Amino acid sequence: MKSLLADAYVVTMDDAGTELEDGWILVEDGFVAAVGRGEEPEADERTGLGGALVTPGLVNTHHHLYQTLTRARATEATLFEWLVELYPTWARIDGEAEYAAARTGLAELMLSGCTTVFDHHYVFPRGRTGLVEAEVHAARELGCRLVASRGSMDLGVSQGGLPPDELVEDIDAILADTARLVGDLHEGGPGAQIQIAVAPCSPFSVTGRLMTESAELARQLGLQLHTHLAETVEEEAYCQELYGCTPVEYLDRLGWLDGDVWCAHCVHLAPPEIARFAATGTGVAHCPTSNLRLGAGVAPVRELVDSGVRVGLGVDGSASNERSDLFLEVKQALLVARGRGGPKAMTAREALRLGTRGGASVLGRPDLGSIEAGRCADLAVWPT
Repeated sequence: MKSLLADAYVVTMDDAGTELEDGWILVEDGFVAAVGRGEEPEADERTGLGGALVTPGLVNTHHHLYQTLTRARATEATLFEWLVELYPTWARIDGEAEYAAARTGLAELMLSGCTTVFDHHYVFPRGRTGLVEAEVHAARELGCRLVASRGSMDLGVSQGGLPPDELVEDIDAILADTARLVGDLHEGGPGAQIQIAVAPCSPFSVTGRLMTESAELARQLGLQLHTHLAETVEEEAYCQELYGCTPVEYLDRLGWLDGDVWCAHCVHLAPPEIARFAATGTGVAHCPTSNLRLGAGVAPVRELVDSGVRVGLGVDGSASNERSDLFLEVKQALLVARGRGGPKAMTAREALRLGTRGGASVLGRPDLGSIEAGRCADLAVWPT
């Protein structure tokens, strides 16, 4: 079936930055068949949009849906303090709570123009199962795309890590459950609605062995890899004390940095580390509101983009953001870039590109992020 969306200002986010006043989009079987202006093609149905702005659907590259239920906690805490306060609450999560949190968070994101969400779920109390399945169920009901991660933690407080021991798991069990979820849920190819990524949590909650074996499994299965990295000065001090290097150097030692990897935050990067990200193709999920809320700092996004690093935007968990609004992150990315580099440091269109084309690139989804023939017809319509 062919559907025509007409009478719109179309911001394509293609390589040329094409924008079409009085434009139209022809959609067939969920994909863009053509985009243009002027004479309209034949279609089975036509919807006039009354001059509305149409952009690609926004792509959220870092979220924690389970945190939707724990907002407005530890509001004046650093990251480590915030985590320590919230871990005991998260340890009680079950499938019912996960479903409610995911359905609420995903609905909020969709209302902000977001059509694709990466969720970093790493809390499995005592190896509890059914949590990833609960959020996948919510995504299917609502109709958004979801890249769900089988995250993990295996370095508890008794071993020098940050999380309580009740939230860490056995490495072999983690890897086996990851493979199970991939077999049960992962879809490949253009237009996939549900995918699985491999995402051990962070250098302060995961052992080197789990980081290494997670990467091996992901590459064996052809999956994307994700983790938190270089978010705070406390994390850097932790890595220096335990490993004698920065978080980026630690990840590089473990063989992680590559084109199938993206890291959340990356606030504290030295120029050589930015160059290393560019050389290896490693991507970044920029989460400006969360970083400001926790006082972590501001990521050097202008330098990352200018160096050729793939950068997308993330809301992060609602517990460190208080809302699930990716359009707000587009604005926030613009503002913090200008706060660091002046009013010409980033344009509105550059910020929107981070939230669309940039996010699609970070997630390894060339079928998303722009309005072009052959790409998914994931569209955000903004009344004017």
